[in-house]
Amino acid sequence: MKILISTDIEGVAGVFHPEQVRPGNGEYERARIWMTNEANAAVRAALDGGAKEVIVNDSHGSFRNIIADRIDPRALLLQGKPRYLSMASGVERAPDAMFMIGYHSKSKTRGILAHTINSFAFSRIWLNDMELGEAGLYGALAGEFGVPVALIAGDDVFIEETLPLFPEVTFVETKQAEGQNSGLSITPEESCRAIYDAARMLVENPSQWQPFKIEPPITCRLQTQTPALADLFGQLPIVERLASDEVGFNAESVQSAIRILNCFSAMSTMLK
Repeated sequence: MKILISTDIEGVAGVFHPEQVRPGNGEYERARIWMTNEANAAVRAALDGGAKEVIVNDSHGSFRNIIADRIDPRALLLQGKPRYLSMASGVERAPDAMFMIGYHSKSKTRGILAHTINSFAFSRIWLNDMELGEAGLYGALAGEFGVPVALIAGDDVFIEETLPLFPEVTFVETKQAEGQNSGLSITPEESCRAIYDAARMLVENPSQWQPFKIEPPITCRLQTQTPALADLFGQLPIVERLASDEVGFNAESVQSAIRILNCFSAMSTMLK
């Protein structure tokens, strides 16, 4: 069995404030240790449970957060950007399942540190009239490769919004949101234990996990954070202006739609 572990930081136990997820300060340095430990708990569980290969995809910000010499040496670590498959990179290696660790709720919700891909640029994203956050977007991308999501960890608001997309997935609640920057968290140690127990159970007792799929062609609608961003994204000929702060485009696949969205994300830096 092969397992792909996609790791973000906003859903990690003990993480509540933007300072904790942005490099350049001591709070981030501590939070990236917690992120690394949660990823490592899933790694150890998968390998202890009998997996033959485990890939850890560092999927936050610059994709350079996980501390390499703290990861179980039996695992493979994927870091750096740009990557065509972004947070789902590794699905091309045909894993049997993907775990999402440290994930968060979509933009415009009250989940802890909620956003979708780029908090500066994107407000809301729809694929074929289905509003999705990062778990839905990259779960659908994994689904195009036939890879199901089996385990997801994050806060309670995130779990509530994500459960309808992945009804057969095992969820681990790391904290409960009281607002976007506040809540009640289990300890990092307890979070690692809960992730380990859930992941090991899944690997030792695999079920017929079903990939989450969105059938092509794909129509993407994007609400931007400002009209100026819609002006910018509208420079591409494939983009249709739908409203002052909305654009849309068509794509042949989920992969193509996400690659275009990530190009928009990169473009947006010129307006910062």
